[in-house]
Amino acid sequence: MSHVGVGPRALTRSVAFLTAGALAVPVLAGCSSDDPAGAPLAGPDTAAAARARVADGGTLRWAADSVPDTLNVFQSDADATTTRVAQAVLPSLFRLDATGRPVRNPDYLESAEVVGTEPKQVVLYRLNQQAVWSDGREIGAADFAAQWRALSGRESAYWTARNAGYDRIEKIERGKNDLEVKVTFKRPYADWRSLFTPLYPKDVMGTPDAFNDGARRKLAVTAGPFAVQKVDREDDEVVLGRNPRWWGAPPKLSRIELRVVPRGKRIAALTAGKLDLAEIDAETAREVGRAGAPAGTDPLGARGTAPLAGPERGQGRSAADALRSWAVAHGSDEEAAYEETLARAERREALAKAERRRAALRGFEVRKSLEPAYTQLALNGADGPLADERVRRAVARAVDREELAEAVLGPLGLPAEPLGSHLALAGQDAYADGSGALGDPDVKEARALLADAGWVPGGPLEKGTEKKGEEAAGAEEESGQGTTAAESDSPGGDDGTYIVGEDEKNPGGEDAEGSGGDVERADGKSPGDTGSDEKREGEPRGERNKAQGGAPGAYAPKGTAAPAGAAAAPLARKGKPLTLRFVLPSGPGSGTLRTVAGRIGAMLERIGIRTDITKVSDESYFRDHIASGDYDLALYSWPGTAYPATDARPIYAKPVPAADGSLNVEQNYTRVGTDQVDQLFDQALGTLDEKEARALLRKADSRIWAAAGSLPLYQRPQLTAARANLANAGAFGFATPVYEDMGFLKKGAQGGQRSASPSA
Repeated sequence: MSHVGVGPRALTRSVAFLTAGALAVPVLAGCSSDDPAGAPLAGPDTAAAARARVADGGTLRWAADSVPDTLNVFQSDADATTTRVAQAVLPSLFRLDATGRPVRNPDYLESAEVVGTEPKQVVLYRLNQQAVWSDGREIGAADFAAQWRALSGRESAYWTARNAGYDRIEKIERGKNDLEVKVTFKRPYADWRSLFTPLYPKDVMGTPDAFNDGARRKLAVTAGPFAVQKVDREDDEVVLGRNPRWWGAPPKLSRIELRVVPRGKRIAALTAGKLDLAEIDAETAREVGRAGAPAGTDPLGARGTAPLAGPERGQGRSAADALRSWAVAHGSDEEAAYEETLARAERREALAKAERRRAALRGFEVRKSLEPAYTQLALNGADGPLADERVRRAVARAVDREELAEAVLGPLGLPAEPLGSHLALAGQDAYADGSGALGDPDVKEARALLADAGWVPGGPLEKGTEKKGEEAAGAEEESGQGTTAAESDSPGGDDGTYIVGEDEKNPGGEDAEGSGGDVERADGKSPGDTGSDEKREGEPRGERNKAQGGAPGAYAPKGTAAPAGAAAAPLARKGKPLTLRFVLPSGPGSGTLRTVAGRIGAMLERIGIRTDITKVSDESYFRDHIASGDYDLALYSWPGTAYPATDARPIYAKPVPAADGSLNVEQNYTRVGTDQVDQLFDQALGTLDEKEARALLRKADSRIWAAAGSLPLYQRPQLTAARANLANAGAFGFATPVYEDMGFLKKGAQGGQRSASPSA
């Protein structure tokens, strides 16, 4: 399960992430080498093909996570499928390109520009004269006005999820003719391009009843290349068909079926031929890639990973095993021969089944990119040790973001660059690496910050604290509900952990384990380096160590000091240990988060901070812990956005007391904010000078880094299994899909152009 924020412009960012897709649009020129925005780390991988090479007709069966509860993206229970439907059936005045920048959509707009700033900002939209709703009525000012009134926040009868931007509009008027719409703002609004995408008809927006209920189960009036034909909750699918009144380039596909298939069951659906396109996890991606990859290669192009094994010989059996099996099956011992014959038959069937599975998957390929979303480490500054900025900064300085990015993205063959901004992704206008305001990872500096805050190694603990901690750890281990940072989920395994014997404890009384990285033995070799000990290869590790003078299970001779990077003595202050509660989801799709958390826990141990990892159900993770502030450390994701002044402000706004005495945090779940950051956001939102707005946002990002409430780690991987002859669809990356261009290649047409790297 992903724990991320809402991606579409229409919704408040929350934990239900909605994918903002992209088509293979050329990267905009102008990202010069001295531009801090740079270029996207990975481009779309959609098998881009010219429309002339795509066949007319066909049905695209596309895996979805759910049948949406509403088709109105401006309601709080909208989800990823809501957005996917809206992109295909409703007007988008601006779409995002491959760099995450908004570009005018010519199917709806002839032009859109600021035509006045004094005394007030005025934007003039000139509509495509062919643009009509599916009932034949022209798209016009009445639709704009209805959407503004519904989303302005002035009428509480509308159950809206947000009103950002719409609350700045003063009036909407018809221009010189029906094709012109003039929007006048009360206050300057830099992100005006974010508005009216998607645009709903006045039939949906015109009254509270229509807004609240009219578009939840159906959309009778649309204006996109496709129209909603069916929303079937019994069959778990949404069906889109061609819109006969569409005036743009005709859709290549006849139908798009959004089929609900849980992520854990998508490999089976692909194998059974029930899907053509599906977002998948890394394990599934490897299986799909292996089906068509040459033997002994890694289909994902991973760096620094061992090559995959070659063709199976009897499910991993060697030639000697196969010969021995044949001999037993044909030997004189009838009982043994009978049992071996049955076993050989079972193995043949298993191999045949595996080959059929591979054969079925050879028609698919893995398309990969980076999602327009990033994973962050959240530090709850509301109370406890992390309320002290020095402790937050120490935690942040102890975390090696490069190591975490490499651990997650490197095995997938994706660019493993840590993210340098809270407000934008590499390649977007507002992007600049602001991490210098915090500083590079530095264990010494982190320890100094903690010492300044009064946390000292081996400080006296309150009576009974140690015993209670041991009992709690034991109970968590027994129940499986809680773990430590050095648990088996933590990456590194035996070869990356320093283990001491029973009588080898560090000064703090804890096992010196869990550095998460390679450590040296006393002889200067790494733990996995056998050196002259090759003759001991078959011995258990503990026996080899014991023979070298170490305690069973130790990597180094007894008495060797813990290497640099090993756990430091636990810190304490005023009789209480420095232990942070690290809350994580427990679902099967959260393995990566738990792996990252294990590495972070090991990094924090190096500066004397212990982490108490608590796994909770996916259902309660965000609602009962992140949103309510019941955590110290947590991992979740936010989407990138083309409009950070609007979308990112509630995430980093300083919490303020509400009328009922509670704290209004908006979406700032770390509870860390400053007046200066708020002012910089307001200034960026109110200027129409794009260069000035970028500078203000980058300055705000530096202040966010310095406050150390959250630590951006890496852009999330995006892996998609696509039928090999499917063009213009796959791992979309930043931008909005062009649904009318998706389709299957004509017979004899070469495969579409694929690239997961941005053009220069």
